[in-house]
Amino acid sequence: MERVKLIDNLRGLSLFGILLANMLIFQYGMWGKDEISYFSLSDLDTGAYKFIKIAVEGSFMPIFTFLFGYSLIKLVESLRKKEVRVRWYLVRRFILLIVFGILHGTYLWEGDILSFYGFMGLFLLIFINRKKKTLIIWGIVLFLLTSAMGYGILEETKEEIEKLSSYIVKTNNVYTNGTYAEIMDHRNNENPLLFEDEFFILFVMILAPFMTAPLFLFGMAAAKGNFFTRPNLEQKRYKIGAILLPIGLALKACSILLQENDWSAILLNVGAQLLSLGYISLFALLFVSYSNSKIFRGFESVGKLSLTNYIMQSVICTTIFYGYGLGLFGDLGMINSIILGLIIFVLQCICSSLYLKKFRRGPLEIILRMGTNFSWNGAVKQRKKRSKKSKKNELENTLV
Repeated sequence: MERVKLIDNLRGLSLFGILLANMLIFQYGMWGKDEISYFSLSDLDTGAYKFIKIAVEGSFMPIFTFLFGYSLIKLVESLRKKEVRVRWYLVRRFILLIVFGILHGTYLWEGDILSFYGFMGLFLLIFINRKKKTLIIWGIVLFLLTSAMGYGILEETKEEIEKLSSYIVKTNNVYTNGTYAEIMDHRNNENPLLFEDEFFILFVMILAPFMTAPLFLFGMAAAKGNFFTRPNLEQKRYKIGAILLPIGLALKACSILLQENDWSAILLNVGAQLLSLGYISLFALLFVSYSNSKIFRGFESVGKLSLTNYIMQSVICTTIFYGYGLGLFGDLGMINSIILGLIIFVLQCICSSLYLKKFRRGPLEIILRMGTNFSWNGAVKQRKKRSKKSKKNELENTLV
């Protein structure tokens, strides 16, 4: 598959934003990050927390989602040129992605996204042959429908509030002081609130693909339209798209300020996705002028090794925050965690650039290719071409 340089850069950008957003989970836990009152933050850290919630959280994952859809179509086009059975190839790839995610979530960190992307890949198989216009229409329809579902506030009972409070306190103690085995046991066997409700889990599993599908579909449509392949000729589109950035920020800021309002969830969802499209457009516009700078080359290098870098972020941060490492869970503060995230990403840029001077693919990318292609060298196995004579005989047998 021929790589699109801007797409690799955008993938690196998304991993940077995902790392900053995940710092909330690494430091405060999956549930504690939204109940920040349990942690003693200074005024400066509180401001930094709100900045991450508005400008980062929920707006860089959609970028990765968009790029997943884009890369899916480009991969399909490449496989068809090689006369590979596309659907079987993709099914194997997505199943392996699910396996990677299960291992990641079980043995390392609770915030895994790989399994979700694996399942979404299987769901998106029904759209790979659709036209660009059809993908856009489906994306818009699902975006409008799922956004409306966020209206209203779900009131928590006193019992649920107490249970969540107890869970967060226990998580803080286990993650700060626990051994690897204790932390893994807590992560896999302790669940608060609604996750004990089987019907709720089933509802979420059914609804999730439709809630997140719009950005996947828009990415697929962009690939079918060959967007981002000629950045110099697409600047007008980028300028128009960049207008969505301040709109998205405004909507997300309103959702944070109106937390108890019935419209807050809708504002947050719509604002997050518009902001992600604004980030994509602004970054692409900057790429036109600065694509050869060291910063953009760093983003590109990280993007090319996205799977390896994503897992490495989990390895590094859990070692820093969890009890079997430095045990800084809940103690570092938001300003310091942002600085830490920046340092980690810069190191990933440097290491990825050095690594790519000797190797074409990252270690986990190689394993994924080996498993998908059932080959030690990771090469795609092409179907054997039939001779004209064999095709003629097959045709004659069919007619008979």
